[in-house]
Amino acid sequence: MNSSRHYLRQWQEKPVREVLAGAVATFALIPEVIAFSFTAGVDPQVGLFASFVISIVIAVFGGRPAMISAAAGSVALVAAPLVREHGVEYLFAAGLLAGAMQLVFGLLRLSSLMRYVSSSVRTGFVNALAILIFSAQLPHILNAGAMGYGVIAAGLAIIYLAPRLTTRIPAPLICVVVLTALCVALDIDVARVADLGKLPQGLPILALPEVPFDLGLLRVIFLPALAIAMVGLLESLMTASVVDDQTATPSGKDAEARGLGLANIAASLFGGIAGCGMIGQTVSNVKYGGRGRLSTLAAGGILLLLMVAMKDVVSQVPVGALVAIMIMVSIDTLDWASLRRLRGNPGLSNVVMLATVAVTVISHNLSLGVLVGVLLSGIFFAAKVAGMQRVTRQGDTYVVEGQVFFASSDAFIDAFDPRDHEEPVTIDLTRATLWDITAAAALDKVTGRFAQHGLPVHVVGMAGGLPR
Repeated sequence: MNSSRHYLRQWQEKPVREVLAGAVATFALIPEVIAFSFTAGVDPQVGLFASFVISIVIAVFGGRPAMISAAAGSVALVAAPLVREHGVEYLFAAGLLAGAMQLVFGLLRLSSLMRYVSSSVRTGFVNALAILIFSAQLPHILNAGAMGYGVIAAGLAIIYLAPRLTTRIPAPLICVVVLTALCVALDIDVARVADLGKLPQGLPILALPEVPFDLGLLRVIFLPALAIAMVGLLESLMTASVVDDQTATPSGKDAEARGLGLANIAASLFGGIAGCGMIGQTVSNVKYGGRGRLSTLAAGGILLLLMVAMKDVVSQVPVGALVAIMIMVSIDTLDWASLRRLRGNPGLSNVVMLATVAVTVISHNLSLGVLVGVLLSGIFFAAKVAGMQRVTRQGDTYVVEGQVFFASSDAFIDAFDPRDHEEPVTIDLTRATLWDITAAAALDKVTGRFAQHGLPVHVVGMAGGLPR
């Protein structure tokens, strides 16, 4: 009963504020989704269809209120080779399978694995994404022309100066309305949304992918679907953690995984590409007051309204206005405080954060950057813990303290020298822990070496064959 009331409260946040925040997220979605559609090798309508279907489904079933999910660049990068080799229908089939995998992930409550992603990796993930969001605007900026530069500059001025006059209406919405009206009224020659690609001609249609459902299909789509599922889960759960921090509220990560799975299944059935959490758009939504599920629903609903019912109006929106919004999003996404903390942070933490940023920006692959960051965190942690191991000798007794595992086993073995003894030896493990089979094998090797020199070994601190 309490959970039902809590769920209802997530829909009852200030409705006007929620809808306006969702509208800002919508305008931040449009250029990104169209660009990501080109990355995947599909028409913009495929990404746009997916985005409003995913937004609506995730608003109802997701576990992180105020989070914006849609067709994302990380998924597009994974999907592109499949589309090139087999066509868009196989992409829809892979999206169905990926959604099913994500649903199972959530049902098995595996989101707890996110606890192994360190704060340094999360910070690197956020900063890398801010850089990628800005870099995605560079083609529009470099090809804008004199009038285009003027529109971008005017857009940034409106976004940052409008809040001094009013905060009732989000500044990015004012930016879009004012610049669109000016460009149309004065017939200013700048790139418009219509120039970015084919927009939807109507509502999406529910249908199964037109592919042969047999083992051959599974061989083609299994690995791409697995990659889409893992990348989507990683980015969504990382984005949820960022919102948790920004709003000081918890979220249901397993519910978010289940919701994402259902959303991607629905998107694929309606002719859309699979997607995941969009951190830049989510940050924008939260900045302008989005706190509940209504803002997420509004982002998808307004996108549908704009792309179908008001397509002719939206097609006239200057690209420069959207670029200005995305520049603002990239600035807000970057964790500027993390740059100031570089001096005070441990050096290895900075290495992990900067490596995550570097790999992500160079590869344009968020999952690869996070993977490198997690691996480095694990290596540095193992090295630090291994350095805490100590073996001290007191006559014919060795006292072992600390953690014995794969990273410290060689140092453990080297601490014992049978040539220095003539009497039986005692190894005291009371203040030590042997964590893995490598540690157990190291202990066997040490006792074996003493045995070769005819020296019995008495091991203290073992309970039932295991260290205390």
